[in-house]
Amino acid sequence: LLGRVAPSHFIFLQPYPEDGLVVQFRVSIDLQVSPMVQGVVIEEGCIVDVNPSTQEVLARVPCSTLEDVTAAVSRAQAAQLPWAAKPLVDRISLLKQVMKKLAEHHEVLAQLITKEMGKVVSEAEEETQESCDKDDYLDLIAAANADEVVDEASGTMIIRDPHGVVAILSPWNYPALEIVLLALPALAAGNTVVLKPSEVVPLVGTKVAEAFQTVLPAGTLELLQGDGVIGEALVKSSVNMIGMTGSCATGKKIMAMAAPSLKRLVLELGGKDPMVVFADADLDLAAADAVTWSLSNCGQICCAVERIYVEECIAKDFEERVAKKAKLWHAGDGFAEASKIGPMVSSMQKAHVTKQVDEALAAGKARLVCRGDGPTDGNFYPTTVLADVQQGTSISKDETFGPVVCITAFDGKEDSAIRLSNDSEYGLASYVYTKDLEKAKRVARSIKSGQVGINCYSMLAASPKCPWIGAKGSGFGYHSGVEGWKQFSVPKSLVFSNPSP
Repeated sequence: LLGRVAPSHFIFLQPYPEDGLVVQFRVSIDLQVSPMVQGVVIEEGCIVDVNPSTQEVLARVPCSTLEDVTAAVSRAQAAQLPWAAKPLVDRISLLKQVMKKLAEHHEVLAQLITKEMGKVVSEAEEETQESCDKDDYLDLIAAANADEVVDEASGTMIIRDPHGVVAILSPWNYPALEIVLLALPALAAGNTVVLKPSEVVPLVGTKVAEAFQTVLPAGTLELLQGDGVIGEALVKSSVNMIGMTGSCATGKKIMAMAAPSLKRLVLELGGKDPMVVFADADLDLAAADAVTWSLSNCGQICCAVERIYVEECIAKDFEERVAKKAKLWHAGDGFAEASKIGPMVSSMQKAHVTKQVDEALAAGKARLVCRGDGPTDGNFYPTTVLADVQQGTSISKDETFGPVVCITAFDGKEDSAIRLSNDSEYGLASYVYTKDLEKAKRVARSIKSGQVGINCYSMLAASPKCPWIGAKGSGFGYHSGVEGWKQFSVPKSLVFSNPSP
């Protein structure tokens, strides 16, 4: 066996010594296995790391073995008690040093992000900046983990105990930032971490892990590389908690695997986020946000705007404003100055987006408004604006994760806005645009999602104290914010029968 190039496609070498020949052939075998993330090739025990823009092989990264998983978890377990014994203030101080170390390599990190997953380098630089600038953030995490006296008379208090070892399975779309957002609260709480980055971005994962490993005691953060086989082994190992950002399908599998040992979970999963635009909204603002947050990162964001419900009396005006802005989002190589979006992360993702769009258009259940400029070969997909998108189509209900703006007109009634917004298995974030803030609050309170941005994109405008919560099928547990940071520890009450001296 030379390598696996798809879940059920294998390449073999067959030697014929008597003839002095070696024949290479490909075999399709019907195996009941999970598909590899974005079709990443595992060949001769290595991840074949490919630039999605140029198809250049960046590296062949050795996969961890099952024995490596066991050893990494064991080292993390051995390091956990000494790490937790350090005062909280000392742990926070060390984590701030980690962020400074990461900042020393922010330019290299941004370049790696663009090379490995394709986003334009300006967005990669924004990601690395946000990943490194975490001093104030760590101070808030420290406050969330501090002892809390709940009865002054008796001195009864709540303290927080770490879970033990936290497995982190990080995604490819924000490959540096998501590691940081999961690792910092886990480590601050006194846990140790075993990290497995997405096989799409092994070099970014390595670079981030190196910053932690350079500063922290040995075993405090361990790194594994590989595909779902290694991820499954890590989930089934003797870790105490799993933090994961990824798809709903993978999240459900993790929940099932974690159930026998009742592992704690923080799962931030997919989304199909709605935006509601009422007639009295600031249309320039709403159109700009609709385009920006449908297309940023080539639409490959869990909280991208994927459904836009516009009051019908302004639908034509809004559509024209969106089209004018969307045409400026040119696709191209992530390092090209003219590019506003890079390639899709893989041919698999491009095929998924293409299928959703083409099916809706062919069935007459959407209307093509415009497409942007740029290449369409390889993994590139042009910015696309659709209108008259009908409920029940795949593109109206299933996560797209691509550079598509989808517009549907509605009657402007609050009940209709709420019903349409909630007509989804997902509930990550939502957006309401209107100058009537009381109406906005009524609608926002009734939408089932973890965050609602009112005349804004909530991810940018929210206080860092706000949790990032996936309602319904968009998650389990809380990610970030005070409630999210506390997920990485267990509250314990110290109760005194007598008044404290």
